[in-house]
Amino acid sequence: MTFLIFITVWMVLIFVGIPIAVSMIAVSVGYFLYTGIGINFAVQRIVDGLNSFPIIAVPLFILAANIFNSSSITRNLFGFATHLVGHIRGGLGHVNILASLFFSGMSGSAVADAGGLGKIEAEAMQKAGYPHDLAAALTAVSSILGPLVPPSIPMVVYGVVSGASIGGLFLGGIIPGVLCTLAMMVMLYIVAGRRQLPVHPRASWNEIGHSFLRSFPALMTPVVIIGGIFSGIFSPTEAAAVTALYAIFIDLVFYKELTWGKLWQAIYETAVMSSTIALIIGGVSMMGVVMAREKAPEQIASLLMSVASTPTGFVFAVCALLLILGCFIEVLALLLVLVPSFIPLTLALNIDPVYFGVVIIFTLMIGTLTPPMGMILFVVSKSHGVPMHRLIPATMPWLIPLLVVLVAMILYPPIVTALPRLFMS
Repeated sequence: MTFLIFITVWMVLIFVGIPIAVSMIAVSVGYFLYTGIGINFAVQRIVDGLNSFPIIAVPLFILAANIFNSSSITRNLFGFATHLVGHIRGGLGHVNILASLFFSGMSGSAVADAGGLGKIEAEAMQKAGYPHDLAAALTAVSSILGPLVPPSIPMVVYGVVSGASIGGLFLGGIIPGVLCTLAMMVMLYIVAGRRQLPVHPRASWNEIGHSFLRSFPALMTPVVIIGGIFSGIFSPTEAAAVTALYAIFIDLVFYKELTWGKLWQAIYETAVMSSTIALIIGGVSMMGVVMAREKAPEQIASLLMSVASTPTGFVFAVCALLLILGCFIEVLALLLVLVPSFIPLTLALNIDPVYFGVVIIFTLMIGTLTPPMGMILFVVSKSHGVPMHRLIPATMPWLIPLLVVLVAMILYPPIVTALPRLFMS
């Protein structure tokens, strides 16, 4: 009964608009005081939750994404994608999707994609005569590629919580990211034929070559990250620092647009976003104590095992649960709260933790596109000026190709595990 009251109060606070980190801390402190644990223990849990070396990678990847967004790098990536696929039926819609795939290899954040490159994509589509709703919906859907293709902030967090190889997770997300890109482009090709969407003139080989050379330093970012990790030059955590330094290097040497003012703004935005994430981690650390004392992990495990006892059935059950919870709760909070409950079950069912991690991260990213609390929807609605009541119905059909890829990943694990096993065996 105490745990039921705890969860009910938490959900009420979320629905009335209290930030999720604040709501978790508030209800946890209330529980500690009610049970006599005391406020000092609550403070200690926040500190312990943040006392993790791999967590340092999160603000560093955010900083790298902000530096990329502060220069012409995003415009160059968009130009290269335009020259490659702008002439295909669907034109700038394909450019939107492909540019997001390129940018996902640098940022690791769906929010960075939606708020940075996404704005450039949507504005170009509107100027070319694309419906405003479609431009915003494609921007929202394609932005979830960010956490799938390395680097990935959610993968770092999952690796910290589960003990899975972060390098393996980075490799495991590459093929699903490419499949999502192709699936969305196929659907767009069909939609474009029905709606007679405009196309961009076919680029010459000289134009393609010139834009490729301009984008090449940025496109090398995932190669630097993955290559450095698997050659043993640096760890996944250190790779985040290398990514931030690489972003500064290519901006100073190749694009020459980074100023002290832009660098300071990037650092400021990183501090704001990192503080939010730190609060969530601290709140989840406190909530983890509550869940452990109330034996919530055992109850969750019992519920899932009653629904499915096979590995495939278990993964389907977890994904269904996360799709529902993802409509209301932020990605990192769900990762940190629920993964500790799932990991013992995955080990018992002999499920590859890398495979499981990529699948549930993809599932949670789909949740960021679903109302009423879909974070990406809010970001795109605010930055692109599209009301939520128009953006939501425009976005929902684009979940179909994502769900098709998700089902394929669950039924055929080598989609995720092939690259990690190839390079880490």
